[in-house]
Parts: sequence; structure tokens; C-alpha cells
Amino acid sequence: MQPFLLAVFFIALTVGIYFFMNLLYLKFHYSVLMPALTATSLIILFLSFTDVSYNAYMVGGEWIDRLLGPAVVALAIPLYKQRKLLFENLMPIFTGTLAGVMIGLTTGITLAKSLGFSDVLVSSLLPKSITSPVAMEIAEQIGGIPSLAAVFVMIAGFTGIIIGPAVLRLLHIDTAIGLGMGYGASAHGIGTAKALEYGAREASVSSVAMSLSAIFGSFLAPLFAWLFHLI
Repeated sequence: MQPFLLAVFFIALTVGIYFFMNLLYLKFHYSVLMPALTATSLIILFLSFTDVSYNAYMVGGEWIDRLLGPAVVALAIPLYKQRKLLFENLMPIFTGTLAGVMIGLTTGITLAKSLGFSDVLVSSLLPKSITSPVAMEIAEQIGGIPSLAAVFVMIAGFTGIIIGPAVLRLLHIDTAIGLGMGYGASAHGIGTAKALEYGAREASVSSVAMSLSAIFGSFLAPLFAWLFHLI
């Protein structure tokens, strides 16, 4: 198949699967049916059963991947609209996100060590709660595997949106600040998408928490790696 037709096919396949799974999610509204999770799983199954390589899929997939940048930039719109809320609660957001990052790093490295993971795996797992591009850079700097770090980030994000709603309800966290920080600091980009379902205020706080997590993680992850003798 010619590259152009191959690209069109995989773009159409990806968009079609996503919209179908989104309709399913809107109908039943279970967190486990989030289209980012279900559509990704279906595409992986399709590639596995048809024996299509990842490189072949990315002939079309790369054009969807390029939309990630504009999508992230578009988060500036709710940030601007909710700037008053953000400035009024800047200190709680700052300290809450910092606490979230430290807890994420501590629990991740402790769990990995207790399960007997190798240092390479621990280093790859350490930045799991930080957005993928930053997590991959951090993992490379502390001796981990960037591609594996991206997998752990996805697992952390999907886990966050699946069990996050139940945990937040259990702890009676229902404010825009609490919900936004919870999703943004633990589940990064996909958590922000989940926060958007609650409202623009929650999504704005989640965007800030996600960004702050990347900044804090860039400084703290190497420190944690040094403290636990990974580097």
C-alpha cells in the first residue's frame, strides 16, 4: 500500500475507534471506558492480530501525534479564563502539587524496591506521575529507559482516572482545587482531560498542577535517585 493511503487508513482507523469508544463512554460513563484507554487498547490489539508494525502504523499515527502540541497549548484558554481562581489559590495549588509529586516519587520508588526491581526499572518507574516528554528526559538522565518510562506514565495516568473518582469520593474531595490537583498531579495529561469533565475550573487547576509536577519532578527525581543510590 502506498504511504499516503496507508497514512489515511490509520488516521481514519484511529479517529473512528476513538469516536466510537467515546460514544460508548458517554452512554455508560464508567472511568474504565475512557476512550483514551479503550481506543489505545483496541489499536494495540488490532496491530498485534494483523501483525502490523508500529512503524507502519506511525505513517499515519505521527500526524495525530503532532496534534498533541496544539492540544497542550489550547489548555491556555481555560487557564486564562480561570486566572482569578488560580491566583487566589496559588499557594494551596503550589504546596499541594509539591506534596503530590513527593508522595508519587516516594511510593513509586519504595514499591519498586520492595518488589525487587532492577535499578534500571526503578529509574524508569520513578517519574511515572510526570507528563511523558519530561518523564522520558528524566529517566534518561538517571539511568532509566525513556520508552519504558513512557509506558509507566501511561499506566499511572490510566490508573489515576480509573480509581481516582472513587478515591476522591471516599475522601470527600469535591472542590475545584482538590479535584484539579488530584488529577493533574497524579494522572498528568489524561487526568486533566478527566478533570475537564467536572468543569473549566477543575481543568484549569489540573493544567497548572500538571505543569508544576513536571517542574518539581525535574528537580526532585534526580535527588530521589541519588538518595536511593540509583545514580
